[in-house]
Amino acid sequence: MPWRISGGKRSGRRDPGGSIPILICEEITIEVIPAIDLRRGKCVRLYQGDYETETIFSDDPVEVALEWQSLGAPRLHLVDLDGAATGEPCNLDIIKEIAGAVLIPIQLGGGIRQLEIVEQLLKAGIERIILGTAAVKDPKLVEEACRRFSESIIVGVDAWEGHIAIQGWRQETGLNPIEFTQSMIRLGVKRFIYTDISRDGTLTEPNFSAIAELMSAIKLPIIAAGGISSLTHLKILKQLGVEAAIVGKALYTGDINLKQALAAVS
Repeated sequence: MPWRISGGKRSGRRDPGGSIPILICEEITIEVIPAIDLRRGKCVRLYQGDYETETIFSDDPVEVALEWQSLGAPRLHLVDLDGAATGEPCNLDIIKEIAGAVLIPIQLGGGIRQLEIVEQLLKAGIERIILGTAAVKDPKLVEEACRRFSESIIVGVDAWEGHIAIQGWRQETGLNPIEFTQSMIRLGVKRFIYTDISRDGTLTEPNFSAIAELMSAIKLPIIAAGGISSLTHLKILKQLGVEAAIVGKALYTGDINLKQALAAVS
């Protein structure tokens, strides 16, 4: 769904910490996007991106994808965890099987670091490609991908303690998320996913201040991820004006019911 504010009333206030001015959009629609993280062909979740903390939730990711679709998911967020770690896609067969099974759009990240792979995945039915490590290491690839595929390209802004992390979140770069994002905009990127790695898989809460600060700085569609574990979190993200919220572990543990979540932010 295109990012938009339609007929919304806006008012400014500060975040609960008192330091970040945030925009309240009282009438806005956001997507709630279920995450399916793939490792060795299975649907898993990690804690703070640590591969040693894997929990397997299903041996059949296609079945999981169809379940989220049946409950009303507007799209799916797929991550090839093996690909993110190795630098090249490792779960292509199951990814293509999911793409062929569901009718809703899919966005995919993890190990996508070549333009040929981007093109191959788009042709296989993936709607959006997420570039993370490649965006840091190969800006020219991002620029060419945006030139050729426009809004099919998303850049992942994966932050650990205020700095961008790459290589499956295992390597810190020292890059400031806002400065990095602004550099990506100059290359033609039109949409970003912001993830606070320290919150991911923890069932705590999103980093609302960092999300609000990034939104204030770039004024482009942002998808929020990491730590979303209640309907209240989704409602706050809706008020902040994010385009979408990616929900992972909370859906699998039952902390968030997808149907209720969709109703809460509709």
